[in-house]
Amino acid sequence: MAGRIVVVSNRGPVTVSRHGGGLGFHSSTGGLASGLEDYLEGRADGTPGYIWIGWPGIAPRSSAEKEVVERRLRGEYSSRPVFLAESEFKDYYEGFCNSNIWPLFHYFPSYASFESTQWRAYRDVNDRFAEAALSDLEPGDTLWVHDYQLMLVPGIVRKAMPEIPIGFFLHIPFPSYEIFRLLPSRCREDLLQGMLGSDLVGFHTHDYTQYFLRCVLNVLGLENDLGRLNLVDRVAEADTFPMGIDFGRFSDASGTGHVKGILSGLRQKTHGKKVIVSVDRLDYTKGIKNRLLAFDSFLRNNPRWRTEVVLVMVVVPSRGDASHYRQMRREINELVGRISGEFGSIDHVPIFFQYKRLDFDHLVAFYCLGDVALITPIRDGMNLIAKEFLAARNDGTGVLVLSEMAGAAKELGESLLVNPNDVEGMVAALIEAVEMPVEEQVRRNRIMRKRLQEYGLAEWGDDFLSSVASVHGARPDSAKLLLEGPARENLLAAFGAASRRFMLLDYDGTLVPIEEVPEAAVPPAGLLETLGCLAAVPGTDVVMASGRDMSTLEDWFGDLDIHLIAEHGASIRRRNGEWEPIRHASDEWKSRVAPILDRSARRLPGSFVEEKRYSIAWHYRRSDPEFAAVMAKKLVDDLMQFTANTNLQVMQGRKVVEVRSKGVDKGSAALETMAGEQPDFIFAAGDDRTDEDLFAALPEGAYTVSIGPLKSRAEFGLRHPDDLVSLLREMCAVYAARPET
Repeated sequence: MAGRIVVVSNRGPVTVSRHGGGLGFHSSTGGLASGLEDYLEGRADGTPGYIWIGWPGIAPRSSAEKEVVERRLRGEYSSRPVFLAESEFKDYYEGFCNSNIWPLFHYFPSYASFESTQWRAYRDVNDRFAEAALSDLEPGDTLWVHDYQLMLVPGIVRKAMPEIPIGFFLHIPFPSYEIFRLLPSRCREDLLQGMLGSDLVGFHTHDYTQYFLRCVLNVLGLENDLGRLNLVDRVAEADTFPMGIDFGRFSDASGTGHVKGILSGLRQKTHGKKVIVSVDRLDYTKGIKNRLLAFDSFLRNNPRWRTEVVLVMVVVPSRGDASHYRQMRREINELVGRISGEFGSIDHVPIFFQYKRLDFDHLVAFYCLGDVALITPIRDGMNLIAKEFLAARNDGTGVLVLSEMAGAAKELGESLLVNPNDVEGMVAALIEAVEMPVEEQVRRNRIMRKRLQEYGLAEWGDDFLSSVASVHGARPDSAKLLLEGPARENLLAAFGAASRRFMLLDYDGTLVPIEEVPEAAVPPAGLLETLGCLAAVPGTDVVMASGRDMSTLEDWFGDLDIHLIAEHGASIRRRNGEWEPIRHASDEWKSRVAPILDRSARRLPGSFVEEKRYSIAWHYRRSDPEFAAVMAKKLVDDLMQFTANTNLQVMQGRKVVEVRSKGVDKGSAALETMAGEQPDFIFAAGDDRTDEDLFAALPEGAYTVSIGPLKSRAEFGLRHPDDLVSLLREMCAVYAARPET
């Protein structure tokens, strides 16, 4: 990468606080902030610098205070602050982020509560972060956006600076479609579109990546090819990058005198007993109550261990103002008190419980203290604590009991994996852990430590950023130039200068959006007016080349002075003429093919069969997209076998499978309309595979435009039917503005 890295995250690298009459500046806490800071500071010498955009933790009380914070953060910490008012932060962060995305993405839907004001605040704050990024971005820079608080930022920046490489990384789980769909439709569509503004969307595990791609299919209708999505003018990709840790930092620290001194003091308090360590942020996703219940059951059912094992538990304060968290802290305190009261004595304390933050050296000493690490979140994006515990154990001892619901479980299969909802299973794992021979501990840990050393924090960051650059440089198959800027101006100029023009237009998905019910796609008055205006331009022929039947096209467009082509080229009606077949074909075959399509319609809810004069089609636009994709593939395979060595053709269009006679296609029909003419401007627009025949048949120099993200041989692309209608209106305006008119 030639330029800088511009990092955008909710929390900046430094948190600013007020102390008396002054300001305090200290490193932000949390795995994301500390991990990113370690990576950015640890990059090899000679690499370009970075700027980190984030919220500094306070809202300035005066312009002078604001200026001080900005100057210090920029000068000393390479950071640009985004200031948020307290009310704004409450609706955005405590509201939509932590009352909607956090519980849903961690599979706690009962904790989610949607309010439209919070969604508006989320959008507004994402706009603010995007504006801050745009003010700092320069050509050659790479934008790296992080986590669920800023899922809209990549899309906003992409629209303003399409040439910038953008990566987005989600540090929490991405849920299955059944959970994601609980968000209101406007939210889930915007969130996915925002994430797809990036070149690369990164996740900790393969499961999260696949869930994201399934949501993209179900919500946006975009299919992927091994994680790659062909958009209108570029490629976006979703892939898996399990976040590592700075292994050497934890390994080296465990051997320092300061850490050894802290460890010695801790061991005196635990009196040489087996120690189970537990450290987590206070959160309902972390399974803290579950592990206390498991420890309670372990002591209750294993009397010989009651005075030989202690649980040393640290819970880090988090979101103390939220009601769920206050209630959870009360329940934890009650459980700790009950277990200690039942199994403790004057000379034995079964649980050492602290509700506090640990500095780095105390944290490492804490890892070194434990004979067993009990890390059992109910759902966790990664959980770096498990990796840090292993890195700190230089002698290879220690047993990791890890929840299979943590992202880290995918990499740490040699640990004792448990289901945090299965108390009996956790008890069995604890028995195995405290009784595991040292040789077996070392064998397991050696494998996991080697894996963590080989793919640590530096490898994770470098891998992700190099992949962003690689995807950004890729082009879609049959890449299309977005019809904007100079390309659009050149096309309009060519239209205005031409003396003989042919405009070949598909209808559904091209001039109007695809409707669930075909009959609902009635052309709006504005579209009819535009087509009429275009057809009135002297020397211009407008050809509607559609898959629709003759009757529908006649009803909708019969009053316009345009050519109509029905059923993908089976019949043509020239301007104000009569319908005539382009080629005579038998339709006797339909009685044999129809039962095959009818069977698929019965099996797939929402699908239906449409019989036309020269073709028969199975539509599935109203059906579940995942099931429909499977059914469509099977139907195409069956039809291909059935129609082999016949004069029939099977076409798979946009949410439709159609069977027709060979030789009937839009390309042949288009050439028929232009027979004997020598146009000096040809324009064709379509949106699915049935329009590829049209694009292929046109001579060199024709302007071909594909609407939407489908792979196409078209030279140009537009995102939406509205964009094409706007272009056609501009064409009318160009002609009207010519001096001779």
